[in-house]
Amino acid sequence: MFDLPLSDPPALGEDTVRIIPLGGLGDVGRNMTAFEINGQILLIDAGVLFPEEDYPGVDLILPGFDVIADRMDDVVGLVLTHGHEDHIGAVPYLLKTYPGLKIFGSKLTLGFLAPKLREHRLNSVDMVEVHEGERLLIGREFDVEFVAVNHSIPDALAVFVRTTAGTVLHTGDFKMDQLPLDHRLTDLRSFARFGAEGVDLFMADSTNAEVPGFTTGELDVEPALRRVFDKAQGKIVVACFASHVHRVQQVMNQAAEHGRRVAYVGRSMVRNMEIARDMGFLQVPGGTLVESGELDSIPEDHLVIICTGSQGEPLSALSRMANRSHPSIKIGPSDTVLLASSLIPGNENAVYRVINGLVKLGATVVHKGNALVHVSGHASAGELLYCYNIIQPKNAMPIHGEARHLVANAGLATATGVANALAVDDGTVVDLRDHQARVVGRVDASYILVDGTSVGGVSPESLADRRVLGAEGFITVIAVINSSANPVVSVDIQARGFLDDGQVFEAVEPLIRSNLTAALNDSVTDTYLLQQVIRRTIGRWVATTLRSRPLILPIVVRT
Repeated sequence: MFDLPLSDPPALGEDTVRIIPLGGLGDVGRNMTAFEINGQILLIDAGVLFPEEDYPGVDLILPGFDVIADRMDDVVGLVLTHGHEDHIGAVPYLLKTYPGLKIFGSKLTLGFLAPKLREHRLNSVDMVEVHEGERLLIGREFDVEFVAVNHSIPDALAVFVRTTAGTVLHTGDFKMDQLPLDHRLTDLRSFARFGAEGVDLFMADSTNAEVPGFTTGELDVEPALRRVFDKAQGKIVVACFASHVHRVQQVMNQAAEHGRRVAYVGRSMVRNMEIARDMGFLQVPGGTLVESGELDSIPEDHLVIICTGSQGEPLSALSRMANRSHPSIKIGPSDTVLLASSLIPGNENAVYRVINGLVKLGATVVHKGNALVHVSGHASAGELLYCYNIIQPKNAMPIHGEARHLVANAGLATATGVANALAVDDGTVVDLRDHQARVVGRVDASYILVDGTSVGGVSPESLADRRVLGAEGFITVIAVINSSANPVVSVDIQARGFLDDGQVFEAVEPLIRSNLTAALNDSVTDTYLLQQVIRRTIGRWVATTLRSRPLILPIVVRT
């Protein structure tokens, strides 16, 4: 059901739940879903997607919440399942559209969100802390129960929504680690209880649906971490997500065992770990943590640095270390660098660029490709099958993943006897009524691009121009004309990011003059039409002669 044509859904009937995925179905990021019944809307998650290289100049990609922008008065709340950027990163932008929105989330999730709101100068936001096992009425239509799930960040929640039209279980991101570091298991008892009550629609995390078996537990990482610490001769640099409290805890424990001191480097890392520690989610052994300003006073073989940059972000601490531009940390032959994360699709080139830079400096680089130093936070196929079997939902609608993940998840649902498994993408409108879910239309839920302080100001056309500029360069043609017998006074051709040899255009200049003269002699006086003559002339010549398609900027000046 992917790429269905846009078609307005019918008017929403009474006691029918309408579900519109606004992000996260088709890519791993910008997760957001809207639920509507009887004139009220509940949102679950509002995350960002970090752009790949084919989005030049774009800082963030937001969900397509333009769909609900003119109906924000009907939104009774935003529920956040956990504190990862792809689930909370778009909240400040949503609040700028509707500052009165009430936000529900766990203690750590709201703790990670609060500084983001302050950075955007959003004060007095109505935030409600919720806990696993709690059940509350949001608005008049949504009876919501929060359920503990295990993930790669503490305090994650699944959401069970009861309505007059039926029930929905939304897992958020989850896995079923049987020996989690924080001893907080995914609450399968509640999942089974919901199944006994009746789950009309099961919306399950699809990220690892193609992976057979069960996801490796976090404890299995510790032997590899211990080997890194046992063998390291100089300082150890650990790069991971700034929200990966579990991995930081394991590194802290190893540092304490090996008599090393730990320093955080990177603003987001410092901020998040302070929040996690203050809230009791991170236990720091006494005397282990030091300030980054104290690094020079600690022998390198007694030092661990925990920083950001595991995805090769160009401005991150690790990237600056790899290209020797970090102001205080230098990497040398005795050092060990540990990338404690998996590769997000699209970031491979950036990560390997950083790894190669570190290797050239003589460092030993340990990553998921050569050691078990990271495990996924998402349920694999075996875990999903287990959930389908104990819940026995009437309908399934996989979430969180690319098309292949969603289809694989739908296949698991079908294999366990779910009669109706809907693999759909963002913008697909699904109605749930009388225990049956069906596709009823499709709305525009396209990307919203953030470029600096501009939100939504980057059009598809300007993005296409940027791609051309980055790949092919541009050519400027300035033609000066007058009304004399020889109307084309001069033609000046300049190129950037195209060819260094400006003489290459000597062959096309007479052709531009000739075509312009012919147009002027035919009484073509409109500047735009004359510019089009230039664009077509040089565009065809460049395409056929140089096999290239640069951006062409023609300018006509009258004297």
